Amino acid sequence: MKYLFALLTILCFQGVYAQSVYTVDYESQADIKVFVVDYESQCDLKVFKQKYESNADGNEGNWYFCAYESQSDKTIFFVDYESQSNLKIFFVEYESQAGWKNSAKKHLLY
Repeated sequence: MKYLFALLTILCFQGVYAQSVYTVDYESQADIKVFVVDYESQCDLKVFKQKYESNADGNEGNWYFCAYESQSDKTIFFVDYESQSNLKIFFVEYESQAGWKNSAKKHLLY
């Protein structure tokens, strides 16, 4: 029984912190509304686009953009104005640059 409970616990929490995202067409479909800022100093999260889903683990700004909504952990919608967003992001060139600048917003991606 202990093994069954442990297995179920692992399966339930597997992928909780994953950063597989899908861009939806309508704001009402999104879990998070995102605005891309022009400067790193303005962002809440610095995001690096991963080429492979297996590299997009943890809640540290390594995102993998899925081809299908059913494969994603979070759905996002890119808004036109900063005031409409829940999260401001800045795309970085290197994986080592990714991370949170405003850790108070981390809960949005759990």
